[in-house]
Amino acid sequence: MPGIRKLGKPTDQRIAMLRQQVTDFLDKGNMETTLARAKEIAPLAEKMISLGKKNTLASRRQAMSFITREDVVTKTFKDLSARYAERNGGYTRITRIGTRRGDAAEMAVVELV
Repeated sequence: MPGIRKLGKPTDQRIAMLRQQVTDFLDKGNMETTLARAKEIAPLAEKMISLGKKNTLASRRQAMSFITREDVVTKTFKDLSARYAERNGGYTRITRIGTRRGDAAEMAVVELV
């Protein structure tokens, strides 16, 4: 786990939520979520893209053990790894967009650079 944020959930629920959010983020390219979740999602997504750039059988299996959909793994290893071939990290950007009206949670947009 990249950080120590517990996000108000037990460990198994937190890992399941982060896996699903990283999968959706890599599929769509951007995501609006709370700032705390965005700070947890970004390093995990960057690790998956770095695995895609290695493009070995071991890295594909490691990515498939974290990403929940096989088509997203294929997209990561073909499209995203080619897109960021010349870049050494820093594949994501977090932009704060203010507070949520219901509970005043700090909101952010995570996007692929």
